[in-house]
Amino acid sequence: MKRMAIKRTVFLVLLITLLTLTGCNRAQQTPTPQAALPADGGLPQSAAAIAAERGLTPDDVTAALKTYVPTGKYDDYVMFASGGHGGQILVIGLPSMRILKIIGVFTPEPWQGWGYGSIESEAVLDGGNVGPNKIRWGDTHHPALSETAAEYDGNFLFINDKANARVAVIDLRDFETKQIIKNPNAINDHGGSFVTPNTEYVVEGPQYAAPIGFGYASIDEYKDEYRGLISFWKFDKEKGRIDMAASFQIELPPYWQDLCDAGKLESDGWVFCNSFNTEMATGAGPDGANPQFEAGVSKNDMDYLHIINWKKAEEVYKAGKFETINGIAVIRMQTAIDEGLLYFAPEPKSPHGVDVTPRGDYITIGGKLDPHVSIYSIAKIKAAIAAGTTEKDAYGVPVLKFDDVLQAQVELGLGPLHTVYDDQGYAYTSLFLDSAVARWSLGEPYRTDGWKLEGKLPVHYNIGHIASAEGDTASPDGKYVVALNKWSVDRFVNVGPLLPQNFQLVDISQPGDKMQLLYDMAVGEAEPHYAQIIKADKLHAWEVYPEVGFNTITMAKDENAVESGQERVVRNGNQVEIWMTVVRSHYTPDRIELQKGDHVIWHLTNVERARDATHGFALSGYNINLSLEPGEATTIEFDANLPGTFTWYCTEFCSALHLEMLGYMLIKP
Repeated sequence: MKRMAIKRTVFLVLLITLLTLTGCNRAQQTPTPQAALPADGGLPQSAAAIAAERGLTPDDVTAALKTYVPTGKYDDYVMFASGGHGGQILVIGLPSMRILKIIGVFTPEPWQGWGYGSIESEAVLDGGNVGPNKIRWGDTHHPALSETAAEYDGNFLFINDKANARVAVIDLRDFETKQIIKNPNAINDHGGSFVTPNTEYVVEGPQYAAPIGFGYASIDEYKDEYRGLISFWKFDKEKGRIDMAASFQIELPPYWQDLCDAGKLESDGWVFCNSFNTEMATGAGPDGANPQFEAGVSKNDMDYLHIINWKKAEEVYKAGKFETINGIAVIRMQTAIDEGLLYFAPEPKSPHGVDVTPRGDYITIGGKLDPHVSIYSIAKIKAAIAAGTTEKDAYGVPVLKFDDVLQAQVELGLGPLHTVYDDQGYAYTSLFLDSAVARWSLGEPYRTDGWKLEGKLPVHYNIGHIASAEGDTASPDGKYVVALNKWSVDRFVNVGPLLPQNFQLVDISQPGDKMQLLYDMAVGEAEPHYAQIIKADKLHAWEVYPEVGFNTITMAKDENAVESGQERVVRNGNQVEIWMTVVRSHYTPDRIELQKGDHVIWHLTNVERARDATHGFALSGYNINLSLEPGEATTIEFDANLPGTFTWYCTEFCSALHLEMLGYMLIKP
């Protein structure tokens, strides 16, 4: 009888496993296509009844139809949005506005096991430590997709950390962070990250001035000891890594440099950065003798647009005309002036956005305290540089005349910040104080009737950044704009004093002033800042890792990958090394016995090859939580300092016997 019971149990396990596998395979089959609607829409009368019952207007219904993505169908675009002081990146489908994924970057992320025990992920996070201090949060601001010929190529994604002057590299084959670098000479950044047109460099713009190397200097020495610093991180496309040994920086005056953008096509080889605090204000101080920063940095009517010739700077760097500071080449400010690398042009006070047009011929500046956007011509900038100027700033940087480089100004409204573009010769600027998106027309060669406001669309509320489909490339798509609003106020159900942000999807496909608000998306994360939107078909992510035993950091087979049948536990003194396989619905081995004080090295390999067959590994009591995608291998390492009885189990519901997928770790006192 006992044998019969065992046989029945084995049979049931095999049957359930077979059904699970069959279900997974069926789920991956392409659904049977259904006939498209007839030309008249073919909508049932019940749809009208539903609209009436819910109080929906015809515009509401139109908006719903434009954003609805049926089950089993995919979004046309993918938006990568910064996660603010959550330290992550949000991946959002358009037009559905569904969050598809959160990419763990500067902050440990438990769903993916990012930073919870894996020695590989811990090593990447440790690359962003500040001196002896372990940093496990970031303030992500500006994601940048890699480019080829000024077009998104869908290969890599970069993002900065404003709080600690760091840049991260994400590989879009698996949407995971591969590298974090700490700027050794800066403590804050804001204008990064953005890329040159062929991703030769990932550029990290500065923010608040500090002594180079962020060492101590009295604030009374601000003009002499404090500096700005723009970094050009050389990117190796083959390795998918920033090469610090081939990177360089340029010393700038201690103005607070803000956002930056790289030129393309007509302006290829140039970088443009805004600045504020050309007053070099140093705050009220303990005695309150001076204005506070808010007022002190906003006195001047004009600040400086920084115009940097990065291709010439690269030549200067390769010629060895730099100093090495904290292991990286720094082109000193006087060298930058003498070599013709750095120029200024006046710009309206407290500017924020600086955005290059698709052809690279114009640079649009939004001044927070000016109702206009100011449009600069790269042709005029080059001509003014060639003609020379006698005007210089306090540090000797040549200052081009405002009228010599300005192409046009367009009055839009209160608080213009950022500008994006479409494929019809229109530009879209976020108006923070007006809480609106302004649509205005570019002039020649984009439109013959340009440089004027076309219309405004109210958004909710206090829009900061704005993103358009493929909007930072040489060929924008012109279908959607997303307003990244700082406040939501009354848009959603009250969830307490800390409210979500609000992303609003806008249809810009109609000409003139016809823009339609389609969708409100609550973002229950830390404040997002910037975003970029790429065509979904440009992304070519893997469905499973290329082979069993794949190391997601080295992007190659791991030397400690485990194959089925090779599982083992080896003790060498007080060091215990484990080689384990993971598969539906068990771990092998499923019991580990240790002594208190043992040093444990544990290699795990998910040997699955089916799409979406992800397994978790959560080890109680030891702060270890892993996500193992199909084919992935990783290693954890810890000291068995707490005796007792512990379990590990799978956190991803992987099969009918998911709850039975566990093991015991027994640590003797």
